[in-house]
Amino acid sequence: MPIITPYVPSYIVVHLGTPNSSAQNVTVSFPDYIKNVASSEIYPTWNEAAIYANIYAQISFALNRIYLEHYPSQGYSFNITNSTAYDQAFTPGRNIFENIDRIVDDVFNDYIRRMGYVEPLAAIYCNGTTATCNGLSQWGSEELANQGYSSLNILKYYYGYNIELVQEAPVMGLQSSSPVYPLQRGSVGDYVVVIQRSLSRISQNYPTIPNIYPIDGIFGESTERSVIAFQEIFNLTPDGIVGKSTWYRLVYLYTAVNKLGELESEGQRLFGINLTYPDAITEGNRGEKVYILQYFLSVLAQFYDYIPFIEIDGVFGPKTKNAVIAFQKSKDLPQTGEVDDVTWNEIYREFRGIVTTVFEGNVVPKTFIPFSGTTLRLGSKGEEVTTLQQYINNIANIYPEISPVEVTGVYDEATMNAIMQYQKKFGLRVTGNVDRITWNSIGGTYLDIVSSENPQPTQYPGYELNVGQSDFDSNNKN
Repeated sequence: MPIITPYVPSYIVVHLGTPNSSAQNVTVSFPDYIKNVASSEIYPTWNEAAIYANIYAQISFALNRIYLEHYPSQGYSFNITNSTAYDQAFTPGRNIFENIDRIVDDVFNDYIRRMGYVEPLAAIYCNGTTATCNGLSQWGSEELANQGYSSLNILKYYYGYNIELVQEAPVMGLQSSSPVYPLQRGSVGDYVVVIQRSLSRISQNYPTIPNIYPIDGIFGESTERSVIAFQEIFNLTPDGIVGKSTWYRLVYLYTAVNKLGELESEGQRLFGINLTYPDAITEGNRGEKVYILQYFLSVLAQFYDYIPFIEIDGVFGPKTKNAVIAFQKSKDLPQTGEVDDVTWNEIYREFRGIVTTVFEGNVVPKTFIPFSGTTLRLGSKGEEVTTLQQYINNIANIYPEISPVEVTGVYDEATMNAIMQYQKKFGLRVTGNVDRITWNSIGGTYLDIVSSENPQPTQYPGYELNVGQSDFDSNNKN
């Protein structure tokens, strides 16, 4: 609710004590913060899969605090504490282990979340020996890694199989969800929508708060009544004006009633956000609207090979423009590279089609598992290799240039050769190894194939339909 698009802060303010103590606040870069936490919490000699799993959990926990504005919404001037009773360990000035330094640099803007939800997971963890919890066991993760579990499967073991890894989240300075000026009767816009939606949800737990209808982004009489009732309940000045104190109280209560800080989150649905056309987006633009556009395009690129992969950085540069032009060309739209309302709506329609048929579980019988963080190569073993071999065999059924392999869970020479054939076919660097780029490409191709084999009403069938062709013709096209 408070921040629609989760992000990785370029820096974080850490309170060196419990929340109510008079301890010092220190400001450090987010990667340096995670390096310190990881070096304080885990051992560098552990299996690398366990180290990755723990670091993903530490990143996600911190980003959950940032996303929910957990401490600012309570009136504090920091983002997180170093008290392990509340948050996670941070020791100013400590030495950072070399391998942890390297791993954090690789994944500091990756995090885990529940499938279909926005917020980074509040990934609770404990050492698993002197303390246990309803979350990851640090020593337990090491045991699982030694048994051959990947980092992602370790996380699923503890947090459930409905989690996913979000990679390369945008990095920006610390953001505040609060409006820059008070909102009151007569105000209009997105902030008013947030107020209305938040009050409507909170009223389910506090029925004396009147319902708001309609939720229209117009701060009218019904919104004012609800704001006043909210202020009276929570000992705020009942003036019907949403200033900083009322706003942050709304954020705090919304978080509480939606259980956003717990493992079983009832959070904001990722695809329940109303993402209407903002205004013209052109080369040189920056900000949230560009992030959203790039996110849409990055999803489309997983399914349509004519759309190039782009970095989600909030900057509308030449690569983003080229992706827009490629999309416009596919839809017979003017190839301007600028996103007007027609282009935006077409991009969003395609995105929603994928969301409806794939991500919401209506079509694909097997889902694409995100990259674990560990490159697969000759000699690798485990469930990820098994999954990779299954993906490749499905792809080989469509592309004769790629050889099928025996599904053994062992990355043998046949698997390496098939990967090299895939890399050559799809214009990737031919290494025979499966890094993040190759894994994501294989996953996108696999999903594209599987979804075309199991079409739903309104879903693109995966082949051209001609005048006079029937469903019988399509089902017997071979």
